[in-house]
Amino acid sequence: MTITNVTTNKCFGGWHKQYSHQSKTVNCTMRFTIYLPPQALNGQKVPVLYWLSGLTCSDENFMQKAGAFRAAAELGIAIVATDTSPRGDDVVDDDNYDLGQGAGFYVNATQQPWAKHYQMYDYIVDELPHIIEKNFPVLNVRAISGHSMGGHGALTIALKNPHRYCSVSAFSPICNPSNSPWGQKAFTAYLGSQKIAKNKENWLAYDACELMKKAKHFVPAKVDQGQADDFLIEQLMPENLIFAAKTSCYPLEFQYHQGYDHSYFFISSFIEQHLHFHAMNFGKLID
Repeated sequence: MTITNVTTNKCFGGWHKQYSHQSKTVNCTMRFTIYLPPQALNGQKVPVLYWLSGLTCSDENFMQKAGAFRAAAELGIAIVATDTSPRGDDVVDDDNYDLGQGAGFYVNATQQPWAKHYQMYDYIVDELPHIIEKNFPVLNVRAISGHSMGGHGALTIALKNPHRYCSVSAFSPICNPSNSPWGQKAFTAYLGSQKIAKNKENWLAYDACELMKKAKHFVPAKVDQGQADDFLIEQLMPENLIFAAKTSCYPLEFQYHQGYDHSYFFISSFIEQHLHFHAMNFGKLID
């Protein structure tokens, strides 16, 4: 598969590079950005942290706002950030910010007209890592993280694929989308009405709370949540995730932070803690 370099910037001794490629999974041109730490430029293969962003975001938001590169360079971690949905003139969209382009919810859509392009789960789990591991000096040692809708994506993907990830973390995730207005709207469109039994099973298969309650194989998990988050109660529902973790004795490290909201001011305040968390779990496997 051909990937095309769009931009290149040196940062903390490493390289920040944006690429585009034609995706077979989502049937359109996709874009991702990778940060390669200095260690990767000296013949050393490094582990990878995959970052999933939230509603309205692209591959650029985290890379430009999170302030993650200093720690990534010190720890020798590559970071890959992808777009949050398929995009393009031929890709179906919606007039609202919480559905369609920019709002893929990291599921495989089963309903028309969304199913042709909105296969973001398969793109994140299979196609993107294959591209990264084929074209860059990285190990097949992975972690996954995200924010809001991307936190939902990171948690569900890790919970469904514990053999593929060393660790998972999230900022302000949509923990229980089956009961969240954002999740219910997206799942109804992409997966069909939950009044149909088969569709309801699909909903629960992309719900971190439901997956964590039933988990048998554990991926170390870290979640941080701001207590001044405007979406805390209605959309994010972190207490449901805490309950799910207690139900299955899941190794969830959860922390509330007084005064912090839903923005990148919050993420940038604690991103280094998340990178150290992933580095610790990478080390358990690499060593």
